[in-house]
Amino acid sequence: MSIFYYDKTFDGLLSTVFDAYRLKIFPELLLTEGDVEPLFMTRQHTSVTDAAKADRVWTALGKRLSGRALNHIMYVWQSEQQGADMLIFNYIRKVIDSPTPIETDFTNSVVSEMLKIAKRVGNDRMHLIQFVRFQQTKEGIFFALVSPDYNVLPMSISHFTDRFTDRPWAIYDIKRKYGFYYDLSVLKEVVIPDDGNVITSGGKINPDFLHENERIFQNLWVTYFQSISIQERANPKQQARCMPRRFWHLLPEMYDRIIT
Repeated sequence: MSIFYYDKTFDGLLSTVFDAYRLKIFPELLLTEGDVEPLFMTRQHTSVTDAAKADRVWTALGKRLSGRALNHIMYVWQSEQQGADMLIFNYIRKVIDSPTPIETDFTNSVVSEMLKIAKRVGNDRMHLIQFVRFQQTKEGIFFALVSPDYNVLPMSISHFTDRFTDRPWAIYDIKRKYGFYYDLSVLKEVVIPDDGNVITSGGKINPDFLHENERIFQNLWVTYFQSISIQERANPKQQARCMPRRFWHLLPEMYDRIIT
């Protein structure tokens, strides 16, 4: 069994592809330092992340794949699923080795698995964009908490930087404990101390951190949400399909509907 070690970064993964073709050795397993090694190994190689190597591989892929397929590679990477890196490696290898385009060859198990995961991640990204709820803090920052199934915040952030340029805001992934802050000029990645001062143990913004008018706006939003609802046409099952329950704890208009 051939094993490649790398640093679990995307550039690192692309560097392993470059090294594999240079060495003409194609790994059956990708590990990082500290992972448990299999009992039987025939060859191993440690791939050092190299931006130049990664760029060459990505450029080569750009000549063989559509922009949509390139996005699918990133989506699968951001899925954080076990074995996603090996799946991407095998997909890239098929793209490079095939004399004809393979991105629509859904009879191929690697291609179909890539598409299946990419669709799930893409749906999660869309849900994040749809269900973000900003709350104003005392400092005037519009702050939102999210908790996506997959690591889709980096792929979603451009939606907000393109649209909300007139006020400072922050979006924070409470599951992965990082977020992004926009200060009207620069977008920065941030980490908030896990001490309960800003985000409570229940995964909500500490009320003491919020602007005094925020509760008024939330009440207005809940009132509006209730006023446009037609009780006779209520369809809880359809609502749960369109607005999955896993988001409700982050939506002010749904707080009173959460069953604890």
